[in-house]
Amino acid sequence: MLAVLFICGGLVAIYLLLCVTVLKIPKCKSTAKLHGKTVIVTGANTGIGKVTALDLARRGARVILACRNESKGLAAATDIKRETGNNDVFYMHLDLASLQSVRSFADNFLKKESRLDILINNAGLLAGGKTEDGFGMIFGVNHLGHFLLTLLLLDRLKESGPSRVVTVASLAHLWGNVDFNCINTHKDLGLGNSSMVLLKLYGHSKLCNMLFTHELAKRLKGTNVTCYSLHPGAIKTDINNNCSLFWRLIMIPAMFLFYTDVQSGAQTSLYCALQEGLEPLSGCYFSQCDVGKVPAKARDDAVAKKLWEVSESLCGLA
Repeated sequence: MLAVLFICGGLVAIYLLLCVTVLKIPKCKSTAKLHGKTVIVTGANTGIGKVTALDLARRGARVILACRNESKGLAAATDIKRETGNNDVFYMHLDLASLQSVRSFADNFLKKESRLDILINNAGLLAGGKTEDGFGMIFGVNHLGHFLLTLLLLDRLKESGPSRVVTVASLAHLWGNVDFNCINTHKDLGLGNSSMVLLKLYGHSKLCNMLFTHELAKRLKGTNVTCYSLHPGAIKTDINNNCSLFWRLIMIPAMFLFYTDVQSGAQTSLYCALQEGLEPLSGCYFSQCDVGKVPAKARDDAVAKKLWEVSESLCGLA
């Protein structure tokens, strides 16, 4: 009995140590004010995106909540206005699973807004199925939608500089790869719809996010626009809502024990968007409000360039 208590005590001590070290995400300490600045946050009606938008609105920014669900987007805008006292917070419809919706959003934004200082590509999902254009859902939303959105808004970002593009990637990139044969043949990053396959596809899409940022930084050299990708941490969000019941039952205890809150999850996004002096680090990957280590596959020039060219073709830009 004493041995069992000793083991349990040791496990609790290890867990508490993890909570204050590995699982603890530093807070963004920037005091930057954003009066006169305009920001877009995709997927800002919930989770990390909403907290990010709330912080930026509190700093005085004009914030566009780019969301698919109108009722949730409008409700989030109302919440943020009430909490911050900033009335320059607006919902605009954006469905990243439709390239036409992405184009319509960009067109409407460019007609209505004279500047864009920060674009935060935050939205992401872990779900099967196909997009409106026949792409794998994860590939289409997590990568292609944001790819097209960024390119359509790039001139406005350049006009408003210094400006930044922040893309929320994930540590999941570590198990990701890019299979161009599968993309060309099936318009997807892989095949299958099981929970484990979807998790792999998610990792592939997050590697795409990082390769996109790597290539974007190279193409932005000499401009006043910089870009960054990041891992938000293991965060309790609703990203698993579209997964199977079996997968959610597996994830619930893990999320309870090892995942942290959305306020913590927004900190590295805010750091990349606001921290002074990051310009020389354009194209880098961040974790816990600091530059993170990147495997060779996430900074492969040839793969990044090919992914860019393939993405241009798939989005009808080439």
